[in-house]
Amino acid sequence: MYETVSGKPSVLFVCVHNAGRSQMAAAFLTHLSAGRVEVRSAGAAPAETVNPAVIEAMAEAGIDLSAEVPKVLTIEAVQASDVVITMGCGDACPVFPGKQYRDWKLDDPAGLGVEAVRSIRDEIEARVRTLLADLLRCKLAPG
Repeated sequence: MYETVSGKPSVLFVCVHNAGRSQMAAAFLTHLSAGRVEVRSAGAAPAETVNPAVIEAMAEAGIDLSAEVPKVLTIEAVQASDVVITMGCGDACPVFPGKQYRDWKLDDPAGLGVEAVRSIRDEIEARVRTLLADLLRCKLAPG
């Protein structure tokens, strides 16, 4: 059900600025899936840079986001993804038949210090671990 041309499930994480939540989720999924999932992230109105508190919180988790750049949400990115996970982008995210959409209600780390970002980071990591288990179970299931 979740196999693309590459034979891997693909996930797109979308938030408004692509500077916090979606960057953390994409980084965790990339790290934890070890190449078994195609991962994208984008924002409806991308910021110029990734949130410094997010970069610091992710570095504490052993993941370097310092070279990441927020990306604009495109129709092509949505079309190329099996699962689209939104995080507060609302109606800005295009909807296509055959895609699985999930909305993760998470606090926005914009303007928060690293202390506050840590709990958001940990919640995202837990959700990504559950998502990865679901994706791999679906990929391995006959059908």
